[in-house]
Amino acid sequence: MLQKPEVNVFWFRRDLRVEDNHALFQALTSGKLVLPIFIFDPTILDKLDKPHDLRVQFIHETVESLQQSFAQVGSSIQVFFDTPIHVFTQLLDSYQLSAVFINHDYEPYALERDMQIESLLSAHGVSFNTFKDQVIFEKSEVIKDDGTPYTVFTPYSRKWKAHLVTNPLPNYPSAKHLGNCHTVQSHTSVSLESMGFVKQVHPFPPLLFPSQIVSQYGEQRNFPAIEGTSKLGVHLRFGTISIRALAAYAESRSEIFLNELIWRDFYHMILWNFPRVGKGLSFKRAYDDIQWRNNEDDFEKWSTGQTGYPIVDAGMRELLNTGFMHNRVRMITASFLTKHLLIDWRWGEAWFAKHLLDFDLAANNGGWQWAAGSGCDAAPYFRVFNPALQTEKFDKQGAYIRKWVPEFDTLTYVQPMVQHEFARKRCLETYAKTLKKDIE
Repeated sequence: MLQKPEVNVFWFRRDLRVEDNHALFQALTSGKLVLPIFIFDPTILDKLDKPHDLRVQFIHETVESLQQSFAQVGSSIQVFFDTPIHVFTQLLDSYQLSAVFINHDYEPYALERDMQIESLLSAHGVSFNTFKDQVIFEKSEVIKDDGTPYTVFTPYSRKWKAHLVTNPLPNYPSAKHLGNCHTVQSHTSVSLESMGFVKQVHPFPPLLFPSQIVSQYGEQRNFPAIEGTSKLGVHLRFGTISIRALAAYAESRSEIFLNELIWRDFYHMILWNFPRVGKGLSFKRAYDDIQWRNNEDDFEKWSTGQTGYPIVDAGMRELLNTGFMHNRVRMITASFLTKHLLIDWRWGEAWFAKHLLDFDLAANNGGWQWAAGSGCDAAPYFRVFNPALQTEKFDKQGAYIRKWVPEFDTLTYVQPMVQHEFARKRCLETYAKTLKKDIE
């Protein structure tokens, strides 16, 4: 009987890179050969929009690209299309596992999944080692002096920056140790088609970070018609870029850009400390009692970019056509849905989750609750974005609008579905009635 190979396993998840990968580095320097794996989990995939979800294609192409790095050292990522519990049951049968290495995930399903895997491995005497990688500071690393978590961004960001001074950003040279991978004879892959998806022609945002964007980020980031943002969201979401390398680059170049990375940490910290926000509940509990209109026809007009408000329609059409929406426009469209149409923020959150390439539960939830007024450090409920004023400030010449709403200047463009002043008054009355506060 052949002896089973003794290996440690590194499980790729939201960290699809070989350089500066914390858990991969720990695995490769653990003293045992490493078997890298990736799992296409049907529990997740079955909830997506088959066969056209571009995120699966992005992941698939990235994993195939990573295979080249492992092929150079005679190894390969073992790719599975199965439930994680079944995959690890198979691995326990095929290998003598000593340890499994992963990077932390903070979302509700991921936490339950990882607890299940840890329990299985523990029953077989296999250690389960998990490390921080997708954020700079996590969980309770940046907290108030009294030990409680921050719920307001500005003091959190000050403490975050002070914490960075005393905790310099590490680098984990994982790519240098790929030679410590387990040698395999065959390359394993799973086709998109076998998982129920089709390959589409789509230009994913390149993994580029021009210094000009960083240096001018503060001046240009709010104008959707120009290339003033990095479009690195999808790369941060799936870990094709190191958050530590990005923060180190921004630290001495643009405090405003660095603040965006701090916002990302902030929302992940909120999700960890207040897990109810990831389960469909408002951070401010009273907002769960708001009497939303939830008109399905109104939601259809919003989601397809037919509201009669050009800046809103441009954003929604950009999302449907590219999987991306400019951040300023995300705020405008979210405010319009929740305040002008009085539609539950959870409807919008789910729509963005379905279509955004860079969908991240913590950030998406944080943004939507901010817009609705129900979140931590949220826009006050009486702040209702005026789409006309937002257009005047951020797309005055209409370049962004005309790109996505070509009929804007014609008689065929739809009339506004609701008047701003009427919608604002209705919103304030509805919120005030529920929250029992005076409108300021």
